[in-house]
Amino acid sequence: MNNKTCLITGATSGIGKSTAIALAKLGFILILTARSDDKGFELVNKLQKKYKVQAEFIKTDISSLKEVKQLSEQIKQKYGRIDVLINNAGSRFADYKKSVDGIELTFATNHLGHFYLTLLLIDLLKKSSSARIINVSSSAHLGKSIDFENIANPKNYERREAYGQSKLANVLFTYALARQLIKSEITVNALDPGGVASNLGRNDGLISWTKHIGYYLVKRELLTPKQGAATSVYLTSSPKVAGVTGKYFYLKKEKKSSPESYDEEAAKKLWDLSLKICGMEDQTI
Repeated sequence: MNNKTCLITGATSGIGKSTAIALAKLGFILILTARSDDKGFELVNKLQKKYKVQAEFIKTDISSLKEVKQLSEQIKQKYGRIDVLINNAGSRFADYKKSVDGIELTFATNHLGHFYLTLLLIDLLKKSSSARIINVSSSAHLGKSIDFENIANPKNYERREAYGQSKLANVLFTYALARQLIKSEITVNALDPGGVASNLGRNDGLISWTKHIGYYLVKRELLTPKQGAATSVYLTSSPKVAGVTGKYFYLKKEKKSSPESYDEEAAKKLWDLSLKICGMEDQTI
């Protein structure tokens, strides 16, 4: 995998960090983004020293459209192509919050920023001979549907619904993008990393986070971040999935996502809404 360039969002903790370490071992050139300068530069230094790889950290708040645009411009200036884009960053919030753009923060972080980043970098991905886009979703999308009148600026906020809708958006986006890129060399897949003992949800409070961990412990399905990252690493590097696109994976195996995730009308509504919010109505792929 030498000379393959991979961009990972949310790369300084949990699944993202474990993914970065695993790909460094495989010799990937890494572009890592997250909100913490200290954690980002510490990780890059570790990867450079231990694995002798080329790695760069660019501080970015993925929920900010301005910062996502700045990130894409920096990458375009420095890199001739992107071989893998892992849209990994994710958050959920106990209380209703807005991004700097006035969008509900879960939706802005988990879907909209990644949608915008992907489209901004699509030309660099097309320059790769076999680019891969990987969207980290969650089983939280199961049983959810998107209320398009109540997602970007909800009248009523419930954290589980907001998170589940954003994870459904990840899968809808994956399938829609795969359909549009079917004649290209780019593959697009989504995954459920499983129940991972990470910091996701810590901002909900300790009780909520403990319940989350306890749920997977009782089911005997709690994974370490390294185990949770395994499917991301597999989709990034395995020749077994070369050419495979528009699929959903769990534990490195293809799996059916929810019935709602295959709704092409909902996918088009989400796509059009996302384009409008990002100011990209004229964008074509």
